Amino acid sequence: MLGGLTVPHDDRVLVDFRTSDDAGVYRLDERRALVQTVDFFTPVVDDPVAYGRIAAANALSDVYAMGGRPLTALAIAGFPGDGDRDVLSAIFRGGLLALAEAGVALLGGHTVQDQEIKFGYAVTGEVEPDRVWSNAGARPGDVLVLTKPLGTGVIATAIKYGRAPQDVADAAIGSMSALNRAAAAALGALPRDAVHACTDVTGFGLVGHGTEVAKASSCTLAIDVLAVPLLSGALELVEKNTPGGGRRQASTRDACS
Repeated sequence: MLGGLTVPHDDRVLVDFRTSDDAGVYRLDERRALVQTVDFFTPVVDDPVAYGRIAAANALSDVYAMGGRPLTALAIAGFPGDGDRDVLSAIFRGGLLALAEAGVALLGGHTVQDQEIKFGYAVTGEVEPDRVWSNAGARPGDVLVLTKPLGTGVIATAIKYGRAPQDVADAAIGSMSALNRAAAAALGALPRDAVHACTDVTGFGLVGHGTEVAKASSCTLAIDVLAVPLLSGALELVEKNTPGGGRRQASTRDACS
């Protein structure tokens, strides 16, 4: 969509949309840079508190994936004008639980009337300019590390249609609600040149996000599918519950082998 537009150049922009990164990075000075992202989506689970928490964790993950520390958030919501306000309140409550766990301050936000519920956050964080993790830094010989098991998209689709066993649904909700703060802290404790590239695996799945890393880094990702960790029950649900993002990414499979 931006292909025909002229985007102003700024030397202080360290990372922007060109590498399909999780967030943008803007240098303030030699020691500080801002990390900014916005992320919102329609409900992926029935429980409004869980949905709010998942939406917040997903937005915060963009900052963690860049090597940053999230600081503040602005809520974004679309909600039917005649909708149940208790449901909206519960969604916000779930989001606040995740923000509080992350130590992030809610500054405000913006809501609009929409026939379909949508919720998320614009998050601002900070990072050292020489410790930014981008999609574009992967090198031949790097090892791909996954910090969570995969399968949430399949299970969320199964939840939508009432096909997911309760224990499988609960495990997926727990995984989606869990912050990536501990994983980011563990990577951040490594030597400065140890992490070459990083991304969060969310709506586009491993193939989609992996393709973005491969393209931005001019590398090929070799993935041993038998070694990929999966949520319990996800494999059994794949055939009838492949999410829309998974179907759209089917044409990109050849980018990763």
